[in-house]
Amino acid sequence: MSTSPDALHRALGLTDDEFAAIKVVLGREPNHVELALYGVMWSEHCSYKSSRIHLRRLPTKGDHVLVGPGEGAGVIDGGDGIGVALRIESHNHPSAIEPYQGAATGVGGILRDVFSMGARPLAVMDPLFFGELDDARQRWLVEGVVSGVSGYGNSVGVPTVGGELTFDACYAANPLVNVLAVGALPVDRLVLGVASGPGNLCVLLGSRTGRDGIGGVSVLASAGFDGADGAASLDDAKRPSVQVGDPYEEKRLIEACLELLDAKLVVGIQDLGGAGIVCALSETAAKGGVGLNVDYTAIPLREEGMAPWEIMTSESQERMLAIITPENWEAVAALCAKWEVRATVVGKVVEPDLLPDGSRVGMLRVRQGVEGTIVAQVPATSLADDAPLYQRPLARPANLDAINADDPTHDEPTGSLSDELLELLIDPAWVYRQYDSQLFLNTVVGPGRDAALLRMAGPGLPASNRGIGLSTDSNPRWCALDPRTGTALTVAESVANLACVGASAKALVNCLNFGNPTHPEVMWQLSESVDGMAEACVALGIPVIGGNVSLYNESGGNDIDPTPVVGLLGVVDSLIAPPPGWQWNSGNHVVLLGTRSAAGDEAFPLGGSRWATKRGRRGGRLAGFDAGRLVPVINFVTKEIAAICAGADSDITAVHDVSGGGLAAALAEMVAVSGRGIETISLEGRGEFFAEFPGRFVVGSSNVEALVARATAAGVPALVLGTVTGDALRLGDDVNVPVSELSARRSGALSSQLRVN
Repeated sequence: MSTSPDALHRALGLTDDEFAAIKVVLGREPNHVELALYGVMWSEHCSYKSSRIHLRRLPTKGDHVLVGPGEGAGVIDGGDGIGVALRIESHNHPSAIEPYQGAATGVGGILRDVFSMGARPLAVMDPLFFGELDDARQRWLVEGVVSGVSGYGNSVGVPTVGGELTFDACYAANPLVNVLAVGALPVDRLVLGVASGPGNLCVLLGSRTGRDGIGGVSVLASAGFDGADGAASLDDAKRPSVQVGDPYEEKRLIEACLELLDAKLVVGIQDLGGAGIVCALSETAAKGGVGLNVDYTAIPLREEGMAPWEIMTSESQERMLAIITPENWEAVAALCAKWEVRATVVGKVVEPDLLPDGSRVGMLRVRQGVEGTIVAQVPATSLADDAPLYQRPLARPANLDAINADDPTHDEPTGSLSDELLELLIDPAWVYRQYDSQLFLNTVVGPGRDAALLRMAGPGLPASNRGIGLSTDSNPRWCALDPRTGTALTVAESVANLACVGASAKALVNCLNFGNPTHPEVMWQLSESVDGMAEACVALGIPVIGGNVSLYNESGGNDIDPTPVVGLLGVVDSLIAPPPGWQWNSGNHVVLLGTRSAAGDEAFPLGGSRWATKRGRRGGRLAGFDAGRLVPVINFVTKEIAAICAGADSDITAVHDVSGGGLAAALAEMVAVSGRGIETISLEGRGEFFAEFPGRFVVGSSNVEALVARATAAGVPALVLGTVTGDALRLGDDVNVPVSELSARRSGALSSQLRVN
């Protein structure tokens, strides 16, 4: 790095005030290596320096929570002696530069987070956000990202079982690539990323270290792009900072690490993700209250001439740090050799330093040789825990009142309801056909439904008939209008999705994708979103066990819409039969469960709906979040579907949550999937057709009287909409579309825009 000394800290992403704070911590001027360590560890991506103060307001406790935020993944007690690990991360900026490797290494990183807890990865989900597909660059990004997810996930042997696909102009220069992973473990295998025991060895497992990934997510994701469009921001200097993945190395690493844990050969373990080895070293040392001596020359390299700061901050993939006792080294080395995984002793745990005031501090010392020259020495906690904490200014957007007042709910009708409905239909099957969703043969409900459902089973797990429900949800259209209410409604929507597979929500992880935190409006959006999530989680009894914050999603000063993504984990207590899907039977009655109208001033608000956005109408107000209306219907549906999963006979033949596109889109999707038409009662025009608010379910029933009676007894509104019959979707007198036209439009919408077969 040829930057002049007085500007070096700025080149590494540190402000003048942060540079001054580092000098206070060290009591001297930092050298180049030390500055590089602080540059990555105090980056926005690694330190959460703008968001930590807000994240503290989220509820994180629960009787079934084994591990909450702060470790590689959150873990809950899934029952039967099985722990379930859950994690979500972003790889947004790397994917904007190199979509294939950005997405692929996002998958690899999230898998390491999960198996670092001792859990075997069971499934992946991928919420993806792009600009409109009439732009060639967006099509290139979509195909590259999808190929990266499939190329890595399919090769490493972990199924991709669901996700989201959102297209909006605000993501044209800033695509969002979020990845969620779930895994399971025997509870007694659970291990944390803690270094302990002076004299214990630091062992680096996996791939050699290269220059790929230097500043990859730590620095690259802590600043916005310069250009007003994506292409203008992609200068050649940034391209080498994207990591390169090797799924076959990862597969060997998974098996080696899990066997090491089963053999009780590891004291602590952590993956090397953002900020590379310095992150794993400083975090494990800080948690254990110990020091570490590290020989950077012992770290295996795949490139010649790498400087110490490059070695310590490289984010090269497929690497883990294990803390082991010296007497276990030979067994560890032999086991790793069996799996063809490189294992190298690179350091040692040491006692914390005794300071003149009597306090102790664990020091991270980076040496040239085992006992050689010290090239960096810093307190481990100053890297891992003591980054600056910013209370950035908050400001409600000055134009938000005008945006809310520009409400499309009462726009005069201008076109055909049938045509407007057809415009909203899109089947993401082209994307998930690229993924193998059946690896492990645990997948009961795969991509394309409200939520995914897996058997809670795998090698080394206790026997169990339980199931794992997974859902990822977001709604930037809602959150742009009201980030607090929009986020609360998004949580409710995700819980409703789990209900459709009979899963009771147990834990939430979040990926908070926002714009530039130096913009007060962005920080207001983030703060409001956190409060909305906290409100919903408290009301619905869901702890937040982990998450990720991705900021600086902006280009040319233009911020993305606030995009909080929630990932929900649910449990089905008995899974011996699959839940009903979207396919109803001829002669069934179609029933709407839940309140017909929304909470709030408008019965059928169109603000933030897909219908309004399609027409360029991005204003309006949302339905209110009302837990009292949501809880009874969600609990009722969960109980009904869970009983079917447990093997009970039921009159429910199909179930679908009402979400994007509203009631009309939900009915159309079920018609298209089942190939059977319906005739319904008249609905309240465009509002009831296309309004979006959670807490409504469409079900098919073979005994409508019995279903309505059970719902009424549970305090759940039930409206008989119509009957499954004929070969067309007939919604009162307003819509009459042949099933064949619905199916063709829905199945071909995405592939035609992508211009693929």
